[in-house]
Amino acid sequence: MSDAPPDRLSVDPSSPHYNEAVLARDVGIRFNGIEKTNVEEYCVSEGWVKVAAGKAKDRAGKAITIKLKGTVEPYFKDASPAT
Repeated sequence: MSDAPPDRLSVDPSSPHYNEAVLARDVGIRFNGIEKTNVEEYCVSEGWVKVAAGKAKDRAGKAITIKLKGTVEPYFKDASPAT
């Protein structure tokens, strides 16, 4: 696995952008220079993150998200893959 996080990643297992192996490496997100801990999905090339909108849930029980546009910088919190 490379040392750079993917361009797009989601924490929702039903998403096509979900990758359990990458998430196991503990991905961190800097959005507009500020560390974010509540990111549900991000896309570096399009410059957006989706974050939970409070505690609101939809009919299926998933968190309602809002899309914020800006500079997205994903990184791995650990220096190397855990084995």
